[in-house]
Amino acid sequence: MGYIGDHRSFDEEMKSLFGGKVYRLALSAGTTCPNRDGRCGTGGCIFCSAGGSGDFAAPAELTVTEQIERAKERVKAKRSRNFAGYMAYFQSFTSTYYRSGAELERLKDMFREAVSHPEVLAVSIATRPDCLPGEMIGFLQELDRVKPIWVELGLQTIHEDTAVYINRGYGLPVFTDAFFRLKAAGLRVVVHVIIGLPGEDAARTLETVRFLSSLRAPGPVPYIDGIKLQLLQVLKGTRLAELLPAEVTPDLMNHQIFLKDGTVLPCYNINTYTALLEALLELLPPEVTVHRLTGDPPRRLLLYPAWTADKKKTMNHIRKALTAQENDYVQ
Repeated sequence: MGYIGDHRSFDEEMKSLFGGKVYRLALSAGTTCPNRDGRCGTGGCIFCSAGGSGDFAAPAELTVTEQIERAKERVKAKRSRNFAGYMAYFQSFTSTYYRSGAELERLKDMFREAVSHPEVLAVSIATRPDCLPGEMIGFLQELDRVKPIWVELGLQTIHEDTAVYINRGYGLPVFTDAFFRLKAAGLRVVVHVIIGLPGEDAARTLETVRFLSSLRAPGPVPYIDGIKLQLLQVLKGTRLAELLPAEVTPDLMNHQIFLKDGTVLPCYNINTYTALLEALLELLPPEVTVHRLTGDPPRRLLLYPAWTADKKKTMNHIRKALTAQENDYVQ
């Protein structure tokens, strides 16, 4: 997908930076999460799978180079003629989380190995804003002088009551502090937002994106650099799956279902989801790159909503709707 309304897609941004198609390679740094090991909580976020949202990543037991080679094989059949290279994407769990000096040095060695790979053009690191001490940000700043570094922050929502319910484990001020420190270091910041969290209607999601659109940091690029939007997907083995009724029968009039604890789970079909995406994109500054518009969970784990399992169909629908919207503006 090229331009999304006024915004560049990830694909378009990579082409402008590197002159061709760039493929993400899902890797694992072998870390855990402070929301799992007891530092700030246990069990993780209620929607997070046993793979720490990195179910497609290569095994952490392999070296980074071995992981890259294995991941290359998975995307080999999709490589286009204008292939430029790869982005090493440390996706699983919290990729900057360490509990000792030895663990910090291990992470540094892994990130250096990724940056030094001849076919890796850039590196993206998924983490939490409460796991970015000054020493880590300083190290990533050094790496960024060699190859571009993106840091992905799992915000999901600005609403503190929802953050507590989903067991996020940190408050909004922690996110804003990390954002300003990353931007001050010249690093690119991508923010994850989940649509359809328990208790969150469309208005609340709009408030989250409106807040992100208003963030301004000193420097030449004051905005968040990118955003990943996706609909909440209930996966097997998560706390959220335990709360899902045995028979999911959405209230089609009110577009909601009730979880076992009585919390309202908003329901979206492909049309209502696409309409909300359109509204969210209109809020974002045109400088913000759109990295994701829908999730891509393993089908074997997906419990709800079933229609999101067909990512190709979903993306074709979204693409068609956004193109039609753009044509309406032109007319």
